Amino acid sequence: MSADTPPEKTSSCHVVVCRGCCCGTDKHPDVDHAAQLQCIRQVRHASVRVSGCLGDCDNSNNIVVVPSRAGRAAGATPVWLARILDPELTEAIAGWLDAGGPGLAPMPRELAAHRLTARGRREASEV
Repeated sequence: MSADTPPEKTSSCHVVVCRGCCCGTDKHPDVDHAAQLQCIRQVRHASVRVSGCLGDCDNSNNIVVVPSRAGRAAGATPVWLARILDPELTEAIAGWLDAGGPGLAPMPRELAAHRLTARGRREASEV
């Protein structure tokens, strides 16, 4: 870390990318899923995990952005994003992460329509 790196950007956001039953190639064969993961993995201050089903199959592809320690200290909570199916949305996520992510940088406008609230998500037990 250089002296120019703000301390709030040194902790990582965590990104969970669903590739369960309804996310990924089986349901969306026209999406370049490998490129989506590569784009997000290129962000220096983010770790990426591919998961099984996150339980919100009607809104696939789902990505959850978990704030960094500094973002959580600023009051941020995990952000569920739905229908992430085109490169522009993936690039918006990567840019947001690069800027600090939830709690440290505003969510890009193009992601607002893709944000799921707790009320909008089905509980995993309903799947």
